[in-house]
Amino acid sequence: MSNEDQYGGGDGYGEIGGTGQTRTRLPDAPSDPYGTPRRTPRASRGLVTVVGVVVLLIAAIAFANQSGDTPTTPSADTPPAPASTQATGTRPVDGKNGGIPKGFAHDEQGAQSAAANYAVALVSADILKPQVRRQIVRQVFVADKVSELETRLDQAYGKTFLDQAGLDANGNAAQGLTYISRTVPVGTKTTKYSDTTTSIDVWCTGVFGTAGVGSTNPVSNDWFTMTLTLRWAENDWKVESFAQKDGPAPVHTDRTASTAEEIAKAATEFGGFTYAR
Repeated sequence: MSNEDQYGGGDGYGEIGGTGQTRTRLPDAPSDPYGTPRRTPRASRGLVTVVGVVVLLIAAIAFANQSGDTPTTPSADTPPAPASTQATGTRPVDGKNGGIPKGFAHDEQGAQSAAANYAVALVSADILKPQVRRQIVRQVFVADKVSELETRLDQAYGKTFLDQAGLDANGNAAQGLTYISRTVPVGTKTTKYSDTTTSIDVWCTGVFGTAGVGSTNPVSNDWFTMTLTLRWAENDWKVESFAQKDGPAPVHTDRTASTAEEIAKAATEFGGFTYAR
């Protein structure tokens, strides 16, 4: 991966975590496992696991309008070769669109690189900002899903949610607080693949919450796996649907937590990456 380009650069995106931003999670909706990304702010310090992304996008999106090609599925009985988890060192893309990488290779490696970078964008603080969210959706998703998805996300991240999260109508935190969301892909795995449609699991960790004196939503760590269904469209891999589940999560250490000021400073000073399989 390369750190020469920060996500949220000067072309339409604020620096992630630098302007009072984060990712949070809404309560699960048992009747709609592919519903909009779920975000619920903490109501008190005791609710330490409420914030973070839990679930995901739209039953109509999940595998809708996929190609008739039958994807191949790797055997679950055969352990992967050691090389399958090693980084290739291949540069994933040559350019970006509004801070999000674009132009991924039309092969399995390109699909995994696309999924990793899209996971970062879809679980970023910018998804809470109405105007920036529309840019993300139009850049990341296949064209025939954009309108439906914009409506779903606008409903999910409307005034009620923003008020509960302590954010204004533009998705910004109150003065003196910093709303943080940083997602880091740990690895990717192809579960289905064809030249037109592929399904990729992205194992992620991240930090999320509100830093600052008086915050009731302290910044904490999370581990989760995103499953992205991608379609080859517009000469690139685009997202058709995605879902999320918790873990795999390692054992937590007893490391002393940093202060809110240290976390807020780190979020603004450390840039993001472009990820490659």
